[in-house]
Amino acid sequence: MTSTLIVTVLVVYFLVLVGISFLTSRKASNDSFFLGERKSPWYVVSFGMIGASLSGVTFISVPGWVGSETNQFSYMQAVFGYLVGYFIVAYVLLPLYYRLNLTSIYEYLQQRFGWWSYKTGASFFLLSRIIGASVRLLLVANVLQSILFDDWGIPFEYTVIISVLLIWIYTSRGGIKTIVWTDTLQTAFMLGSVFFTVYYLSSFLQLENTTDVIGTVADSPYSQIFFFDDFTGSNHFLKHFLGGIFITIGMTGLDQDMMQKNLSCRNIKDAQKNMISMAAILVVVNLVFLSLGALLYIYASRQDIVPEKADLLFSTVALSDQMGPTIGILFLLGLIAAAYSSADSALTSLTTSFSIDFLGVNSKASDKNKEITSKENPELIDRVMEERNNQGKKYTGNAERTRKIVHVAMSAVIILVVLLLKYTTTDSAIGLLMKFAGFTYGPLIGLFFFGILTKRALSDRLVPLACLVSIAATFILWYFSAGAPGVDGAGTGIFGSYRFGFEIIILNALITFILLLAISKNHQKAEV
Repeated sequence: MTSTLIVTVLVVYFLVLVGISFLTSRKASNDSFFLGERKSPWYVVSFGMIGASLSGVTFISVPGWVGSETNQFSYMQAVFGYLVGYFIVAYVLLPLYYRLNLTSIYEYLQQRFGWWSYKTGASFFLLSRIIGASVRLLLVANVLQSILFDDWGIPFEYTVIISVLLIWIYTSRGGIKTIVWTDTLQTAFMLGSVFFTVYYLSSFLQLENTTDVIGTVADSPYSQIFFFDDFTGSNHFLKHFLGGIFITIGMTGLDQDMMQKNLSCRNIKDAQKNMISMAAILVVVNLVFLSLGALLYIYASRQDIVPEKADLLFSTVALSDQMGPTIGILFLLGLIAAAYSSADSALTSLTTSFSIDFLGVNSKASDKNKEITSKENPELIDRVMEERNNQGKKYTGNAERTRKIVHVAMSAVIILVVLLLKYTTTDSAIGLLMKFAGFTYGPLIGLFFFGILTKRALSDRLVPLACLVSIAATFILWYFSAGAPGVDGAGTGIFGSYRFGFEIIILNALITFILLLAISKNHQKAEV
């Protein structure tokens, strides 16, 4: 692909997103930015969430994942766990959020335990989502750098700034109301890109029909799904499956980014239909991504194409001279769609959480309302109404200015974290993301489910300490286990040859739950 063609695709794609933003952000307010005025059609939210759930990590890193003999299709074990996790989110967590009429899901922790628990939960979300969004953007920025900006002599730092700036432009006004629709378009581009790439690869490999494709993938050395032989290995079925359940609960059910879209639906029934339909589709889509990986490896081996690392397999094959421009354009469209559909919603949810959870945007509005409406006096009703309108307009203006400042600040934070990760990590994106998720979402799971499963009250001020101790303990156990950096060579760790996999998040959540139990007493603060 030529640089001109790449730039043309980028510009046209971006203009389409800006156009959607313009149409959806008319009469924009904080209510539409945070919750889309609770008018989002569930089927639109569901389809758009597929793209946000998959992201650039799935698009690029999952196909490369299958090349390892110990990985192959083992990721599907976690996907089956995701499916169970989505049912728990739909029928345990969503009813709680809708019953309490939450804008930020971490407001539940304040009602259940207190101020410190609330701020702790919100802080862990901010940390988790900033890291997650940065990992995804890093992956995509690396690819854009290698296929375009290196040739132009543009430093990587500028690539990251440009990527985040484009996202900021079309999310700055409409927020979640815009993202529900842009994510729908981007999901369509991403899935279309993958399915058409599979079709063209099949043609190059002279596979005449779907049966030939399935047979070729199944007979390849990449297609083993279930691993039951070695429980100490990181890819054992139970580790992936159970880890997948908890990862979904943490990264979807306890994540403001994903839940903000669900809370924009008209009612709980629509939100549940959205969640379950999305879960079923994701099983099929992830299987297609892994099959694409197998086909890419088969094709690369026949053409003597050797990518620098697994994460660059898709881009190396798609942009090779043998493939021609069609596959290259499809890859580029899918890459941009995957990157933007994840990063735009992350930026919006970070803005929402910080504005509400730390700056009290909603609570200030409530307090102002109470202050004004308390002046009930029949003789002064006209003056009170006028005061209410004036004060309301003043508050709305201040709140929207606050939200816009936070939106810019979060954009800057993501840029800085992407650059930090660029120069400090070498892991594959999917491995890096799951590792961070295990350490940052574990305390959220422990905290929320302590509130849901028990009626005990916490020593609220000790909650941040308990969560930090849990992370430290989990890190130490992982660091000195087999295969981790704390163990030299192939030697065994403190648990013998046992290697942690996706189940690290379960360990973290369990330690958090036990520590919370230790600082609790048999008295519920509030019935929520």
